[in-house]
Amino acid sequence: MKKLYEKSELTFSLVWIIAYVVLFSVADDFSNSLGFKKIITAPVSVFLALFLFAWVRKHNLSEKYGLCSFNGNWKNYLYFVPLLLIMTTNLWNGVKMNVSAVETVLHILSMLCVGFLEEVIFRGLLFKAICESNVKQAILISSVTFGIGHIVNLLNGADVLPTLLQICYATAIGFLFTIIFYKGKSLVPCIITHGIVNSLSVFSVQGSRMFDITTAAALCVVSVGYALWILKGHSL
Repeated sequence: MKKLYEKSELTFSLVWIIAYVVLFSVADDFSNSLGFKKIITAPVSVFLALFLFAWVRKHNLSEKYGLCSFNGNWKNYLYFVPLLLIMTTNLWNGVKMNVSAVETVLHILSMLCVGFLEEVIFRGLLFKAICESNVKQAILISSVTFGIGHIVNLLNGADVLPTLLQICYATAIGFLFTIIFYKGKSLVPCIITHGIVNSLSVFSVQGSRMFDITTAAALCVVSVGYALWILKGHSL
């Protein structure tokens, strides 16, 4: 892995993206075939998260990829209040137990790891690989790639409209997270927010089509508006 990384950081990041998408899709399918959601996905996600974390630490890349304390004045980031709003998204239409207690724990565990993995892969590896040559291009590619990556949910049986809406607001949130990382030099706020959003999805109550559209629009407005606030008075 070290040789591949040294040869091309971009190729290294793309390999991680492909491996992540394939492994999680296979793990989810296998879990569902066993009739126990996330039973395979949870251990796979924990292994990948620990492996990537250890690799970054081993090669002294923690600061480069944002696994460090936040470097910035919290006041300039509105004390991250908009992130708290985004975290609650999956609870806006109510709360209920959708699966068994054990499956709920496995879901939360796997989704916390997903928050870590996706932030380090898309905001860390991919963004940093492109950032050195073109910051604006890096922000665009990191955001759009993260959003489009959710199209894989269609392969896992998700409906078309919710998936398209997810791609839209995931791109907006991806843009926000990239800006936070670029300006604050830390992925920690993004990892925490991402992990909590994903984890709370196990308690969500499915809403109407209009509710889904309204929620997606609200997430896009909050995410893009907050990102522009952070960029206010600061050039890229």
